[in-house]
Amino acid sequence: MAGRVDFYFDYISGYAYFAWLRIQEICDRRGVALDIHPVLFAGLLEHWGQLGPAEIPPKREWAYKDAFRHARLHGIELSCPKYHPFNPLLALRLSLREVAGAEQRRVVEAIFRAGWGKGIDLGSPDELAGALDREGLDSVALIERASAPAAKEALRQGTERAVGRGVFGVPTTFVDDELFWGSDRMDHIELALDGRDPLDHARVREALARPRATDRRKVRPTGDG
Repeated sequence: MAGRVDFYFDYISGYAYFAWLRIQEICDRRGVALDIHPVLFAGLLEHWGQLGPAEIPPKREWAYKDAFRHARLHGIELSCPKYHPFNPLLALRLSLREVAGAEQRRVVEAIFRAGWGKGIDLGSPDELAGALDREGLDSVALIERASAPAAKEALRQGTERAVGRGVFGVPTTFVDDELFWGSDRMDHIELALDGRDPLDHARVREALARPRATDRRKVRPTGDG
């Protein structure tokens, strides 16, 4: 059985909420350590030169439909945050191990449930404080620590480390050093944890070694009709 799971997320993603609900149970059932890493999704997009789903109107509409369909099928409480997209920085900093300490998992659970379960404004310090207080957490102390320069730097460095590890989106889960992206690969994660990953790495290496025949280039409109 694998020895470590790393979970990378940003509250901006409803799929991260779905993954969070599953990854805890998967790890707890196996007695596997779960390391939690809040990262800034916007920073990942900037590094890899991508657009977020909310920046592509048809994809934004599809994502809402897909999320509500998934929630209905699996009996998950889902209410989108009051505003979306929103500024996730304070919520992410509150969720850092450097800020939350031994209460990190409780903080993450409280924020995910309040935002994606109940639909609060995850960009509002007051609403975040209320969500933490309702779970018996010390919102005053947590927000004070999350607002310090050290927390801001910790989130920046954590996002940079994620990029260095090849994280390109959220949610991302590592089983040891194997990356799994999205909330719909939990069965693959379980296989990896149980030592039954069917992936043939030699075939992947062979495919990646094949030469490229073409590359997409950005085409700028000329206005010539």
